[in-house]
This record gives sequence, structure tokens and C-alpha cells, in this order.
Amino acid sequence: MKLFAKILSLLFLSTLMFGQKQIDVGVDEKLGDYLPMDAIFQNSDGDTLKLGDVINKPILLSLVYYECPGICNPLLTELAWTVDKIDLVPIDDYQVVTISFDHDETPATAQKWKKNYFNAMKKFPEEGWTFLTGDSINIKKVTDALGFYFKKQGNEFLHAGTVVAIAPDGKISRYIFGSTFNQFDLKMALLDAEAGKTNPTIAKVLQFCFSYDPEGRGYTLNITRIAGTIMLLGIGIFLVVLVLGKRKNK
Repeated sequence: MKLFAKILSLLFLSTLMFGQKQIDVGVDEKLGDYLPMDAIFQNSDGDTLKLGDVINKPILLSLVYYECPGICNPLLTELAWTVDKIDLVPIDDYQVVTISFDHDETPATAQKWKKNYFNAMKKFPEEGWTFLTGDSINIKKVTDALGFYFKKQGNEFLHAGTVVAIAPDGKISRYIFGSTFNQFDLKMALLDAEAGKTNPTIAKVLQFCFSYDPEGRGYTLNITRIAGTIMLLGIGIFLVVLVLGKRKNK
């Protein structure tokens, strides 16, 4: 039995190491960790402020770059449409924050795109959604804290799409992946953030099974990684059967 346990342990560790490669583009959940509240940014009016000045309510935080030709625009459009219908009171109950991870973007860029999204919103007050830009140092503080990994390719960035629910004290509460959302998910994420709860998602499975497709700007099934895991599991099962078979023969 001890040998059996050792084989299973080695198999588990091997599979784990195989699945936890260094993330190049994607999200590694940091639930329960805290954002750097001293990170400095500029809002769309050009005012300099700390992240802690913005986060004093449950927050829906999105990381994008405003001039993105891919998923950022659909993500923010969908977010604007959804928060406009959430059965919570903006500013009083929650706020929305968007940070550009492109350090070349300016408050003027943020202002342009903020107006673009608010043109389609009916009820949501402008004071309830803060659009931020910053330098590479402060951006990296936030992206590292969130486990958000992106890479520049030419004039564009490869990145994932996610909205993160943040508690009033900066605690990372929940990740909501993709570029489409529903009111219930966002409302529950905000209520969990208010209560200080941390709720894991299936992000680990997505990281493991899917890779970001820069051409399609979406997630595609990573056959190589899945096949490698199946091979490891198969070898482990074979070794277990072999050991047990030898013992039975003896």
C-alpha cells in the first residue's frame, strides 16, 4: 500500500506541475489577496488619485486597453448594458472601475471611451464608473495582484477577458470570465464582495484546458496540454496495475 500511495503521489505532483506552467496570457486567480491601494492612476478628467481613493464600495473591476480592436470593446459594452439594469443602487451600493493596462493611453483616451459607453446607458450615473490610466509600474502592481497576464504583440495586446469583484477594503472576491455577463451573476458577485466572501470559479480548469487564440481573440481547446495530462494519468494507472499484478502473483 505504501508503494501504491507513493505512485499516486508522484502522479499527482507530475500532473500538477504539467498543468501549472508559467502563464503567458491569462488569469491566475488570487482570491483573498488584496489590491495595492496605494497604486497611483489618473482618471478621465486628468486627476491623480490612489486606487484606495476609488475603492470604498464593492467594485466591479475590468482590465482592458481602450483602443483594443478585440474583446475589450464588447466586454465594456456588455458591462455597461448589464450594470444599467442591476437591481442595486450605483455609488451607494457599488461602483465600477476600469483600468487600462496600456501605459501609453492617456486620460484623454479614457474620456473619449467613457463618453462612448455612457451614450448607451440610461440610468447609470457617470460618477459611478471610473476610467483610469497609469504608468507601467502602477499598472504592473495591479495586474500582478490580480494574476492578470498579458503580452504585447505588435501594436496590440494578447489578453483574457474578465471582470473582478473587489471588496471595499481591496480584497479580491470573485472573477467573472468572458465578455458577456448576466445581471444575477454581477449582483451576486457584488453582494459576496460586500460580505467579504471569496468564491472560486472554474478559472483553473479554463487555464489548464484552454489557450488564448490571438487570431480569433478567444479561448480554444488546448489539445496538447490535455493529451499530456491523459498520458500521465495513463502511465500512472499502468504502473499501479503492474505493481498490484506482481504482488498478486507473489
